[in-house]
Amino acid sequence: MKQPRTATLYRMVMPDHLCPSGLKAKWLLEREGFQVDDHPLTTRAETDAFKEQHGVATTPQAWINGQRIGGYTDLRAHFGKHVLQKGETTYRPVIALFSMMALMALAAAWVATGQAVSIMAAEWFVSFSMCGLAYLKLRDVESFSTMFLNYDLLARRWVPYAYVYPFAEGLAGVLMTAHLLDWLSIPVALFIGSIGALSVFKAVYIDKRELKCACVGGDSNVPLGFVSLTENLFMIGMALWMLAKPAGM
Repeated sequence: MKQPRTATLYRMVMPDHLCPSGLKAKWLLEREGFQVDDHPLTTRAETDAFKEQHGVATTPQAWINGQRIGGYTDLRAHFGKHVLQKGETTYRPVIALFSMMALMALAAAWVATGQAVSIMAAEWFVSFSMCGLAYLKLRDVESFSTMFLNYDLLARRWVPYAYVYPFAEGLAGVLMTAHLLDWLSIPVALFIGSIGALSVFKAVYIDKRELKCACVGGDSNVPLGFVSLTENLFMIGMALWMLAKPAGM
């Protein structure tokens, strides 16, 4: 009979602190088919003594076949799983946002129209996305404005625009969702979308600059380029559609 693979894990399990990384490390080892010899460190003194004994700065710490692998991220790397490095670019926030906005738009339009796919769903996907992107920027306007000033043509000439932009995007998104005050939402979306598209195109495709996109907030690791250009083209397209669509549609 094949013997189960075993791993030894030391992790903090204190009354006032249950280490999340320790739980993740235990779960990962078990998912990889290991029987875990779990050693909870239940006091600060016990944890400090363990770190000093093994010459490590953090817990959890895992051993496989007598070899120390390290903590949770080290285990992920050991098993060949991707470990996101500090500063590494990723499209995950944008994929998550647009996926949720698409599902919300389809669900809301289904209630409103009774149709699985409709023009309203497409409209709401764009307006919901504008609202979602505005929210991510508004979480930390200061950080957003700092990143935005790296490339936006208008903001670099008039700094307050970097603070106005997320509010304008959110306002246009809300009004377009409700189909209210088209005389306001359409010009706002056209203006900020056009300036944004020109700014991104110049920075990425003409100046060839490698920048982080402020589209999902100031802490974004999303690369400036296609995503931000798409965001601005969506706004322009939505504004033009609302100008051109037949009344009552």
